[in-house]
Parts: sequence; structure tokens; C-alpha cells
Amino acid sequence: MKITRVETFLVPPRWLFLRVETDDGVVGWGEPVLEGRTETVRTAVHQLAELLVGADPLRTEDHWQVLSKGGFYRGGPVLSSAVAGVDQALWDIAGKVRGAPVHELLGGPVRDRVRVYGWIAGADPDAIAERAVAAAEAGLTAVKMLGAPHTPGAVDTPGQTRLIVARVAAVREALGDDRDLAVDFHGRFSPAMARRVLARLEPYDPLFVEEPVLPEHGQVLPRIVAGTVIPLATGERLFSRAEFLPVLEAGVTVVQPDLSHAGGISEVRRIASLAEIFGATLAPHCPLGPIALASSLQVDFATPNFLIQEQALGIEHDGGREALADFVDCEVFRLVDGHIPRPTAPGLGIEVDEDAVRRADREGHRYRIAPWRHPDGSFAEL
Repeated sequence: MKITRVETFLVPPRWLFLRVETDDGVVGWGEPVLEGRTETVRTAVHQLAELLVGADPLRTEDHWQVLSKGGFYRGGPVLSSAVAGVDQALWDIAGKVRGAPVHELLGGPVRDRVRVYGWIAGADPDAIAERAVAAAEAGLTAVKMLGAPHTPGAVDTPGQTRLIVARVAAVREALGDDRDLAVDFHGRFSPAMARRVLARLEPYDPLFVEEPVLPEHGQVLPRIVAGTVIPLATGERLFSRAEFLPVLEAGVTVVQPDLSHAGGISEVRRIASLAEIFGATLAPHCPLGPIALASSLQVDFATPNFLIQEQALGIEHDGGREALADFVDCEVFRLVDGHIPRPTAPGLGIEVDEDAVRRADREGHRYRIAPWRHPDGSFAEL
């Protein structure tokens, strides 16, 4: 069996799909996307394809090593995202050839269902509490919200700090004590502001607080971890085991690699194993499309130290169930009591509507992440 063709498709609202075809007619799908830099990743994928066409698709690990390291320069979000999508597609092919879901090739399932959470948004405490209620009524047992809908000042005013806390308090009251709430600081908080707010959120028992500071401020993580009882999470902007090691050593207890950014199934599986040594859990980042979510689920089902899975099935407007249903049968993502049951179909467990994908690519997209600014005109973190 040999790889004969590698194709990519720009799929609205902001996705990039990858199709890998073999001479035996087996096709694998991946999602090698970096939000706002899709065309750049697309170019990287087609450069990597020069090493794939004519090769055996079942040498998944060898391909990962060569694609990740064979160009001398390695790592970074663009290359790691390109490799991630290729890796997903090769695992999809491996599962289809062997007639088994990918999680069986990873050692077999360790659970029968995966717990998921959805995003809620809103600046006003009452408004975001209403969205939390709607998410619970839709069957979710956990939600995640932004700590602040804007970038706080280095040390914000008491009024803004109280508003941040009031929003979290409103969601906790709406959810009650039998559902979970996670809070995403999104790297927007300075170390000083993060410590101030974390102390005030402890009474509301977040499942975790995500990205309390920017990834490049990892040297302050030990002090932030030591100053709170809230579990801290990070990882959507980390792309390898080497980058996760120092944050685990700092005491972060939830790792959040993205299956479409951090080297795909192969590397995220290794990141999870590294986290297990530190007693940390895996909660993959995934506000993306159906192939990224399907890949995440395959790892979740085979990972002992899995915690919870992010998804965008109707909670986030630009990645909802309606958009997913245009390209795959969403029955595989059916929610039952806040969980997704274990898929049993071969490969990634999804059937991609190739005609719909090709039609979407003719439209394409130019999704960009617009920069933010503070009221004084200076740059602000997103």
C-alpha cells in the first residue's frame, strides 16, 4: 500500500481538512488547522506531502519522526499543526485497514464514554448565568467560561475584579454543586492579577482555571500554583512533550494539548503519558471541527488519566453542530447525559461527506483573529 495523493480543503467557518488517498482506495482524513493562519498551515502540509507520496501510510511513527524532525528546524505552531493533521489521517487509514477504531490500536478502551464540556459567553452575570442554564438543559454536566470578556489591566480596579468574581458566582449558582464550571483566563491576566482573582474564585470550586498567565510566563507558574487550591490548566499553545515538561514540573495539574496543533494523535498520546507521571490529567483543547474532535475522542478513550473533552457542538456559534452536520454524520457525537459514547467504527469513527467538503472548499474562507487594544490604544491580549 502506498500514498498516492494528499489534498487539503478550506472549509468554512474556519477549518482546514486533509485527505490522504492510497493506491488501495483507503482514504484517511485529518484536520491540520491553526486558527487565523489556515493558508500558512496548508502550504506547510503540501511541503510535507512531498515526503509522503509513494510511501507506506502504515508507518505512522516513522512518518511522524521524519515530518517533525527531518527538516532540521522543528516545532512551532505551523509545523506542529501540519504534522498533526497528517498524523490524524494516517491513524485513520491504519484503523480502516485493520478494521478497528484508533483507540483499539492505542491499547484498547479504558472507558465506555467521554465526558464533554461546552463554552458559554457573556459579560453580564445574569446573561451568562442564563447561558449556563441553557447548557445544562441541553444535557451538559460541565461548562467553561472566560474569566473576563476583555483583557484586564495589569492590576485592574476593585470594581472590575468584583465583576469578574460576580460572573463566576452567578454561573456557579445557576449550575448548582452537581455540575462543573471551568474558567479560562486565556492568558489575559498578568501574574499579579491572576493571583488576585484566583484567591477570590476559590469559594466557587472551579474544575480548573485555564491559562492563568501567558505560556511565555511559565517561570512564574510555580508561585501561582502555590498560591491557590484551584487546579490550574494550560496547553493549547504548547506543541510538544518538551514544552509540557516545565509546566508539569511547575505543578499544573490539567494539560490541554490540541490534537490539531500538538503533533496529532501520536504526540498527544505521549503528552498524556508524561502528565500521568506527575499525577496530572488530560483535557484536550478542541474548539474546532469534526475531524479534530473525532481524533481527540480516540485518544480520550485510550487514556487512563483523561479528565474531560472540550467540544463545539452548538455552544460556540462558529463551530456548532449545524456546521459539523454539513460534513459528517453527527450521530457519532451524540450526547448522552453529558457524555459521548464510545465509537466503534474503524479509524477515527466518522464518515466524511467528500462532496460537501469539495463544495465548501470552492467557497473557502479567510478567517482571521483580529488584534485587540486597550482603551489607551496599546495592544491587548485576546
